[in-house]
Amino acid sequence: MPVILLNKPFRVLTRFTDPKGRATLADYVDRPGFYPAGRLDFDSEGLLVLTDDGALQNRISDPRHKLPKIYWAQVEGEPSADALRTLAAGVELRDGRSAPAEARRLPAPTVWERDPPIRYRASVPTTWLEIILREGRNRQVRRMTAAVGHPTLRLIRQAVGPWSIAGLAPGEWRDASPESLAAVARGGAQQRQQRRRRTPRRR
Repeated sequence: MPVILLNKPFRVLTRFTDPKGRATLADYVDRPGFYPAGRLDFDSEGLLVLTDDGALQNRISDPRHKLPKIYWAQVEGEPSADALRTLAAGVELRDGRSAPAEARRLPAPTVWERDPPIRYRASVPTTWLEIILREGRNRQVRRMTAAVGHPTLRLIRQAVGPWSIAGLAPGEWRDASPESLAAVARGGAQQRQQRRRRTPRRR
């Protein structure tokens, strides 16, 4: 079950074709038969996992499997401790309350320059947050930070499960290691066993 780890650049669609001529995954990945496991918004950056295995694609993208997804969000303003607690406890969104997450301040990470850069305003500071989710709603991180009064200006997905973008420049990709694939497979097997134990047997 091969897996590709791509550092998706800003303003690249998470698909291989676009009738409007925008940048797509085809500009970076030249392996046929691979498809994204989950999505990453056009205006977000960072780790995108691709595979040619349908079962593994579901295992990675389906929130029931609870693979943690780590995001680095540069937000407007300086969130208070209360705002961070609200993010962690769950935020009321239009499509329901978000699941409990993890949220903390992050020292400004060493990351590549974005082109174009975020809008700079001397009178409005920005803060980096690390947010860890185990669900995957549309534009969830952006909606969560906006709900507590701190719109996201830049969003980078740093990791999904055992995989991260460490060592990958924007547009670069590598094959996932066999060890990481085995770890994901073990986690899936353990979850199936737990579900079977929770399911009452019919007599």
